[in-house]
Amino acid sequence: MKLTVPTMLTLLRIMLIPVLVLVFYLPYNWTNFAAALIFAFASITDWLDGWIARRYNQFSAFGAFLDPVADKLMVAIALLLTVQKHPTVWMALWAAVIIGREIAVSALREWMAELGQRATVKVATIGKIKTIVQMVALVCLLYQEPLLGVNIFVIGEWLLAAAALLTLWSGFAYLRAAWPVLREDARS
Repeated sequence: MKLTVPTMLTLLRIMLIPVLVLVFYLPYNWTNFAAALIFAFASITDWLDGWIARRYNQFSAFGAFLDPVADKLMVAIALLLTVQKHPTVWMALWAAVIIGREIAVSALREWMAELGQRATVKVATIGKIKTIVQMVALVCLLYQEPLLGVNIFVIGEWLLAAAALLTLWSGFAYLRAAWPVLREDARS
């Protein structure tokens, strides 16, 4: 297996997960900023690895498998850290919606791949918008501190709620796209 630059960036994103957790729990004043910076950097590598893969035709089966896994792990861990630090009903609900949808869509993609219909549930524009909103929300929630008099945490809460709603919308779009194939498979 040849490691491409995009795959190395994806592996870096996975290696940043324990660093994020460690930094998040350090007892220093700067850890909120550092945790937000680590997550922001990981989010940028998510975009960058895709851009490099497309621009320089550096695709690999391993990279195609690993990239969504790395994304889901990073987001799930950031959500769990946030809910643990701020255990409110709404925060837990938004996190459950986002993590639950990721698991459901991953299962749907796997099933569609087994049916030879993986392209039916390819990433849609709404999924990309959801990812951007979700990443910005998590950076704000990890940072937590006011910035220039603006309550960044509250902005993060609202963006996470928006990301959860976009998550439901995109999950429904995936299911709707797959539905004709799933109905046909159920008939046979």
